[in-house]
Amino acid sequence: MILGMALFPKIKRTIAADQRNETPIQSARSSGGGRQELAVNATLLEPQVLNNYFRITGILLPDEEVDLTFETAGKITNIHFQEGSFVQKGALLAKVNDAPLQAELKKLEAQLPLAEDRLFRQQTLLDKDAISQETYQSVFTQLETLKAEIELVKARIRQTELRAPFSGMIGLRQVSEGAYASPSVIITNLTKISPLKIEFSLTQNYINKIRPGSEITFSVENDLEEYQATVYAIESRLDIQTLSLFARARYPNSDMKMKPGQSAKIRITLDQIDNAIVIPSISTVKEMGRDITYIYEEGRAKEVEIVTGMRTSSAVEVISGLTVGDTLLTTGVMQLRSGMPVRITQMVPNSAE
Repeated sequence: MILGMALFPKIKRTIAADQRNETPIQSARSSGGGRQELAVNATLLEPQVLNNYFRITGILLPDEEVDLTFETAGKITNIHFQEGSFVQKGALLAKVNDAPLQAELKKLEAQLPLAEDRLFRQQTLLDKDAISQETYQSVFTQLETLKAEIELVKARIRQTELRAPFSGMIGLRQVSEGAYASPSVIITNLTKISPLKIEFSLTQNYINKIRPGSEITFSVENDLEEYQATVYAIESRLDIQTLSLFARARYPNSDMKMKPGQSAKIRITLDQIDNAIVIPSISTVKEMGRDITYIYEEGRAKEVEIVTGMRTSSAVEVISGLTVGDTLLTTGVMQLRSGMPVRITQMVPNSAE
């Protein structure tokens, strides 16, 4: 897990070096005195939008995935799908032999009109009190039993059909027509890749920073673009072995460009600070427990004690000590002393991240 800060320029300003409206560089070059000037680089401090974030690695998972098998056994008579194609929910993918069941269904359906006609006659006789209620109920039960047998055969016929349980990408075919299939034989697999899930883990230091609805930014290998996803679920307890908490985010993947199994470099923003002052870490030094840096003032270096906040390997947030518009000296810091003449050779952008 990598901590970091993202900086974004907010306002650009210019300052006057002295009352003659000279630039800092011009003032440095024209300064006199017996002491030799130190050539340094400098940067003009501007307000920044500071994002406190950390980086982790996750993995892309399909939204749904299933190995497809038949519910019944039999010889495969038809395969209706193309490998690697997209199929809609309910599409017929394959079928096993159902000839005996179709014959049984036809036999039962042939008996249905006769059973219904018999019940009608019994109803007429019952209305005239020509038969008992028990006799009528027996005929009624026979008809309902026949209907139930017909529905049972139809259900068994449906079991000979392999249909897509959801819309998705069909995988590679594992059998051929004519093969004998059973519930243990995998025909193919079906994967729903739009949307995609992104699974990652959080250490216990950050479990209270992420919640359902939190936004994350991620990228994948060989793709310079960054993508946005939304956290939708977080595990209810820490993993005992790693003391980490698993979470999942969802990315629409409407163009189906990304594939399950790809690793994802995730950046999660913890909070944002507007109008922050951030300086390169190389421009500050520790001296007797103090954090000090130097600014340019009338051709000389001026020591400033600062109070720092968030820190990375390349940047430091300054809470107090510096203000927007200060000209910060960024090189030669170890050689600088307060009041030392300096000559600014280059103004560099404050792009520390």
